[in-house]
Amino acid sequence: MDVGDFLAVLRKRWIVATVIALGTLAATAVLTLASTPTYTATTSVFFSVQGGATVSDLVQGSTYAEKQVQSYAEVATSPLVLQPVIDDLGLDVSPQSLASTVTATIPLNTVIIEISAVNESPQQAANIANAVAAELAEAVAALAPADTAGTEAVRATIIAEATVPAGASSPNVTRNLGLGLVLGVGLGIGLALLREVLDSKVRTESDVARVTEASIVATIGYDGDASAHPLTVQADPHSPRAEAYRRLRTNLQFLDIADRSHSIVITSSLPGEGKSTTSINLAIALAEAGTRVLLVDADLRRPQVAKYLQLEGRVGLTTVLIGRADLPSVVQPWGNGNLHVLPSGRVPPNPSELLGSHAMESLMEVATEQYDMVILDSPPLLPVTDSAILAGKAGGALVVVGSDNVHMAQLEDSLEALEAVDARVLGLVLNKIQRKHIGKYHGYHYGSSYAPQMERTTRPRPRRRGSSAPKVPSGEPVAKARSLRQAADHPQSVTTGVGERTSGASRPEDPPPSIQPRRTRDSGGSRST
Repeated sequence: MDVGDFLAVLRKRWIVATVIALGTLAATAVLTLASTPTYTATTSVFFSVQGGATVSDLVQGSTYAEKQVQSYAEVATSPLVLQPVIDDLGLDVSPQSLASTVTATIPLNTVIIEISAVNESPQQAANIANAVAAELAEAVAALAPADTAGTEAVRATIIAEATVPAGASSPNVTRNLGLGLVLGVGLGIGLALLREVLDSKVRTESDVARVTEASIVATIGYDGDASAHPLTVQADPHSPRAEAYRRLRTNLQFLDIADRSHSIVITSSLPGEGKSTTSINLAIALAEAGTRVLLVDADLRRPQVAKYLQLEGRVGLTTVLIGRADLPSVVQPWGNGNLHVLPSGRVPPNPSELLGSHAMESLMEVATEQYDMVILDSPPLLPVTDSAILAGKAGGALVVVGSDNVHMAQLEDSLEALEAVDARVLGLVLNKIQRKHIGKYHGYHYGSSYAPQMERTTRPRPRRRGSSAPKVPSGEPVAKARSLRQAADHPQSVTTGVGERTSGASRPEDPPPSIQPRRTRDSGGSRST
């Protein structure tokens, strides 16, 4: 990680680093203010060697004193000195407890011992320091060897008595707060870097680039209300999200599907990444541009397309695959007539087998001949294999990547699943990306001055007078929707699996009806297939 990466991490996670730093500083301040103030009093004791008539004797005596003073510093905190102090001052402590509040230090290259005493009372601290110094002098007199005349070889003299300290020595507020701030900043930066290293979620385009070289064909902003109002292109056509779907529509013409059928499987790694809303809005955007689109709900486990578009969904793809209907009889028009929808039908017990059957291949061949673009909304890649099976039969796959939903390893596993079946990854759609990760132009929104105010509704728009496009139901269901619902309500006409029919159906040995393309009229009025 270079300096640029380090600064990028700080910009990205500065809130975490700041909170940790301020929290540590606040905790240090609380502990400092809650601590009981203590006071330190210090006295100094000088050690000298008695006697010595010549310079040589004095030098030897000084060297001897320097060596002895190390031992006398230890004596200052021994029970030999502290017990008399306790008795004189009437302290209710043991020599060991008192020793923890008394320190004896020797300044470098001196024969002086500085005795410091710490206590909650400034007067008591001074009393203890002076008492220890006095008792140490007496102990030195008793311990030091005497000459033939009875004179002590070493004498301890108090050269500076302890005075009552004017201020508390602990806690040191300035020092503690400074250390707390330094520690907090260090912890904040460290935690930010640790989270960056351990955080493997995909949030931005740079995160995607760390996993795959596949291009991102569209980035779609986050909308917390998308699940309640999924038809963004139709309900809010001038919103940034609607423009993002139109950019995706535009980018599709540059995708490498020229040598394959014009069918695209839209999938994701995990549920909840927005594949269904992406499929629907892309289909609507393509239909608005004049492209004849077939939207197929190929998610035979948790279908959503019919619910979002408010269509009858109990008759659809599974009905065609098991041979109970042909494609033209179950597709439902939506919008301006360029968009047709093939719902999922009843949820079967064997979705993978149905999607991998020859009937599915025949259906896709017919659909790609009859429509300019076929979009298949399929299940997530990691939980089931349905999407990988479909992607191998279609022109390619668009993988929807939910920002802050999927981890890098999961995205990598999904792409490997597509690669394993030799499916072509046409690109990635980075969905639900937060505003802070999107360029500044994403927030540009056209107002009503550029276009008439449009009613925000999830209902399809009715056809114009004189149009040949089928009319979309806006009130009561049309006859086709009624017939589909009636067919769905009669289980005797619905099969339970491929080639298995219940009572009322044709004989098991009868082959399923072939899927025929819809007949259309050219400009001259002649029929063509």
